[in-house]
Amino acid sequence: AFLWGELMRVITGTARGRKLVTLEGEEIVRPTTDRVKEAMFSIIQFDIPGKSVLDLFAGSGQLGIEALSRGAEKAVFVDKSAEAFSVVKQNLKSCGLSDKATVVNSDSFGFLRSTAEKFDIILLDPPYNRQMAETALSLVDSVLKDGGIVMCETDYREELPEEVGDIKKFKEYKYSKTKLTTYKK
Repeated sequence: AFLWGELMRVITGTARGRKLVTLEGEEIVRPTTDRVKEAMFSIIQFDIPGKSVLDLFAGSGQLGIEALSRGAEKAVFVDKSAEAFSVVKQNLKSCGLSDKATVVNSDSFGFLRSTAEKFDIILLDPPYNRQMAETALSLVDSVLKDGGIVMCETDYREELPEEVGDIKKFKEYKYSKTKLTTYKK
């Protein structure tokens, strides 16, 4: 079932103010709050224009859509849920961004292991408290371009490694029960 989320909207850019359909039930998806999304994009705003973005564990696609709205050249959205796949497509269409996006109905880890594509920015927002962020980080190194950025959203208690392969922790930011960790290659 779809629902219109009160807080789910595009903050800035070409799709500013557009409401996004969200997925129901926190077990399926835990939407990023506007406060955390604002913080996340203020950290990477100057790195986005003209870049390629990978939105893993995409859920409703709000993070990748925000990046496209702010000038990313293209984005790939990956989620294993068929419902998420259809919600992302719907949100891209309503924001007029479908032509810049590819939506993949796949397990995020499987996608990372099999894709030949490389990305400038990887947005990583896995389910909390399942150590999925660390597993994903161990796989993103191979798909991140040199000089690329990984933005990882986790529960504030989750400890992430200082470095994984060629990516190194750059900075951590805490917002209530959420932690944003940036990595650079």
